[in-house]
Amino acid sequence: MDPEENQSAAETRSASINEQVTDAVTQSNVKVVAEAPPVALGNVYQTAAHSTGIMFQNAVNAQQQQNILGQAVTNQDVTQVYNIDTE
Repeated sequence: MDPEENQSAAETRSASINEQVTDAVTQSNVKVVAEAPPVALGNVYQTAAHSTGIMFQNAVNAQQQQNILGQAVTNQDVTQVYNIDTE
């Protein structure tokens, strides 16, 4: 094929493409590009919420461990007081 035939074949192909199809593809591409920032921000918020949840879980766990330690110390102190020889 010579260059003139290639150009006429390309013109025939481009002329046969429906404008509605090109509009739909263009709109789809714009929609995907427009959704990127909200999706990224949603991921950031979801990660922050997850991290905050883990932080609260760790805080509650630390409080529970401190309470258990306090009860053990109190129990040991009371045992020592009862074991004092009063004679």
